[in-house]
Amino acid sequence: MRNIKMIVAYDGSRYKGYQKLGDNDMTIQEKLESVLSKMANETIEIIGSGRTDMGAHARGQVINFKTNCIDSVDKIQKYLYEYLPEDIVVKTVEEVDERFHSRYNVKSKTYLYKIDNNKYHSPFMRKYAAHISKKLDLDRMRKASEYLIGEHDFTSFASSKSKKKSNVREIYSINIKENDDIVEIYIEGNGFLYNMVRIIVGALIDVGLKRKAPQDVKHMLESKDRSKSSDTAPAKGLCLWKVKYE
Repeated sequence: MRNIKMIVAYDGSRYKGYQKLGDNDMTIQEKLESVLSKMANETIEIIGSGRTDMGAHARGQVINFKTNCIDSVDKIQKYLYEYLPEDIVVKTVEEVDERFHSRYNVKSKTYLYKIDNNKYHSPFMRKYAAHISKKLDLDRMRKASEYLIGEHDFTSFASSKSKKKSNVREIYSINIKENDDIVEIYIEGNGFLYNMVRIIVGALIDVGLKRKAPQDVKHMLESKDRSKSSDTAPAKGLCLWKVKYE
């Protein structure tokens, strides 16, 4: 039995998220498993490094699956490129140790959140960035983000649907960049709760719009109360950027 690892990029605009919900549903997992199963002539179940929400995207989603298929990794990649829809592309395919697990072996994940901060939204960015017409104060946002670095209980930044045993996570870095009024927020951590990145971005947006002070983010964190935090930023601005392993 071979263990195959792939890095996958996808535009999540028309999908109900990564995770399969039922038979023949519009999810990234269902599309990948369907094509892989036909290729291998056996039922393939994939394991993803994480789940992305409906409408969210990925540049570096990592998956692995076990198979008896004898095709070379190059042949597998060419088959997937031909038969997957154009909004899902497998960037790399390699055979790895049987113990590799795309979710359990993760060292860190980096998410990118994009904001179109122009007065009028770009029609070319409308599916890939949240639009905010009022100018954001990035210095305030950077100051607020400093309170989130390190290991904390992120209950205030997790959706009520989150069912993790512990809400303690560690954020390694938050970098906020701007180019031609496109704001990019990169968040790297050892793991993330359901909607955690989008809620963090919602809080940073509130600070950037001067609805809240930077230190209010510290109070949100310490409260461990989701109702004390900000609204969840739209999914379309979110992209799973990179996954690192040991």
